[in-house]
Amino acid sequence: MVIDKVTGLITTARQVPSPNCDERPADMAPELIVIHGISLPPGEFGGPWIDALFTNTLDPAAHPYFQEIHRLRVSSHLLIRRDGELVQYVPLHRRAWHAGASSHCGRERCNDFSIGIELEGADELPYAPVQYQVLGAVVAALRAAYPALAAGQIAGHSDIAPGRKTDPGPCFDWPQLYALLATEEKILS
Repeated sequence: MVIDKVTGLITTARQVPSPNCDERPADMAPELIVIHGISLPPGEFGGPWIDALFTNTLDPAAHPYFQEIHRLRVSSHLLIRRDGELVQYVPLHRRAWHAGASSHCGRERCNDFSIGIELEGADELPYAPVQYQVLGAVVAALRAAYPALAAGQIAGHSDIAPGRKTDPGPCFDWPQLYALLATEEKILS
């Protein structure tokens, strides 16, 4: 997996540019990785709906839930689908609109200094093993490309927006992720 630091793109990711991003504050490098969970409609996987949400093309008539969310202007840097496909919506050096009102270690506005990674899933269901494998490889590549991420700052959306967000949920296997990261870092060093 190669990250082009000039373009902020991951060469192996399917590119679906989202307009829901902007520039980070001056001299602000990514220092935090935020793990999210998403399914559209809730609890359903596959289909074009996540791409449509992040590109502002979600059809409100396609599902009753979409009537509530089709006007949202949100994005994430990356999505890892259930089958392990990696999709990129926002270049890594830009600010994706993924965290909303948030705080990490006393710092507000986590979008300013974070990279958002969505996993296609639901709080109450285990994520697929291939998603952890891809996530481990992505995090290792991000840490190699962005020295400020090397300290290992990773949080769930629920950690930075407690009471407002619950994802990636109780079924997310943090020990499995950390074990994969230890393996990935040995491979890279």
